[in-house]
Amino acid sequence: MKLAWQDTDVLDMPGPGTRITTLDGLDEVPGGYGAALAWARTRAKALRAEFTATGSPDSVTTCDLVTLPYPTRFGLFRASWAITPFLAITNRMLVIRWTDSDGRQRVLLFEPSDVELGRNTPYFAALARRTPGPLQSVMVTEHGTVLGHLARLGIQPQDVDYLMFDHLHTQDLRRWIGTTSPQADLGGITEPAFPNARVIVQRHELLAMSQLHPLQQPWYQADTYQAVRPEAFLAVDGSVLLGPGIAVIATPGHVFGNQTLILNTSTGVWASSENAIAAECLTPEHSRMPGIARWARTWQQEVVLNANTIETTAEQYNSLIVEKTLVDRSQTDPRFLQFFPSSELTAAWSNPGTKPTFTHKALTH
Repeated sequence: MKLAWQDTDVLDMPGPGTRITTLDGLDEVPGGYGAALAWARTRAKALRAEFTATGSPDSVTTCDLVTLPYPTRFGLFRASWAITPFLAITNRMLVIRWTDSDGRQRVLLFEPSDVELGRNTPYFAALARRTPGPLQSVMVTEHGTVLGHLARLGIQPQDVDYLMFDHLHTQDLRRWIGTTSPQADLGGITEPAFPNARVIVQRHELLAMSQLHPLQQPWYQADTYQAVRPEAFLAVDGSVLLGPGIAVIATPGHVFGNQTLILNTSTGVWASSENAIAAECLTPEHSRMPGIARWARTWQQEVVLNANTIETTAEQYNSLIVEKTLVDRSQTDPRFLQFFPSSELTAAWSNPGTKPTFTHKALTH
C-alpha cells in the first residue's frame, strides 16, 4: 500500500518547537529492558526539572467526545477479575492555548477524534456488526463533536495550529487535513476543515503504517492515508517542547511511534496518553477494582498497561514509568497521579467489576 507521504519529502520536514534530548538513548541502554527501566526513571526526573522551568500554557480545556466499549483484557491487561468482556472508556479532546515568544497565539488540539469516521476502524466495525442496533445505542454515547466544541469555545477552525494524537489507532484524518482527490464517502469534499493545522506525529509511526504487521491491522485505518495531504504532517523524532509548559515526549510501546502530551499547569505536571486507561493503573495498589491491587502485589507490577497490539510490552511499561515519574499527585486524592488517560475508564452499569476507584474526568488550567 502506498501512502500519501511516500513520494514526498514530508518525512524530512523540520518539526515544530525545540528538540528535547533528555530521554534520547533509551533504546540503546545496554543490559536489556530492566536496565532501561532504571535509566528511564533517572532521565525522567531530570526532564521534569527542565520542563517545569519552561512556564505554563495560557489555558487547557477538556471536551468529551464519545464513550464506547473496549475489551477488558486489553484495557486492564492481565490484572482484572471482572467477568464482563467489555469495559467503557470515554475519549476526550484537550484544547491547549498558549502565546509564543513572538506574541503569536497558538492552538493545539490533542485527540481531536473524528468519531463518525472512527467507526470504520476494522476492530470496531467488526464489533458493531456483531452487536444488535438497540444494544449499540446503550453501549455508545456521543457527547459532542470536535467542531461543535470549538464553536462553543469561540475558536475558528482556521485558528488551529496543530493536531496531535498519542498514536493513530482508529484515526481517519481526511476530513480534518484534506485530501488530494475527491472522496466519495465524504461527499467529494477535498478541502480541510482545519486549513492551517499540521499533525504532529512520530516519524516512526508514519513509516510503520506503510507496511503494518498483522497484529496492528485491526486498529489502523491505513487505507484512508493514501489520499491525505502529505504537507499536513509534521514528523518528529522523539521529544519536543512545543511552547511554555507544553511538550510531546516519545513513549514507545503501545505502538512504536507512541507519544505523550505533558503539561505544566496550575496544579503541577500532567501527562496524557493511552498507555493506561485509568489513573489507578499507575498506582494499582490503591485500586478497588476486583483483582487489580492483588495482581500488582503478586507480580510486583508498578503499573497496569493498556495493551491491545502488544508491539513491545516491556517498552510500554518503561514508558508508563516515565509518565509516572514526570507527573504530580492529584490534589483531589493524592493516592492517585495527574495522569489523564486520553481514553479514560468510565463506570457503566453494564460492565460490573470495572468501575474505576478514581477518575479525573477533566483536565483544566
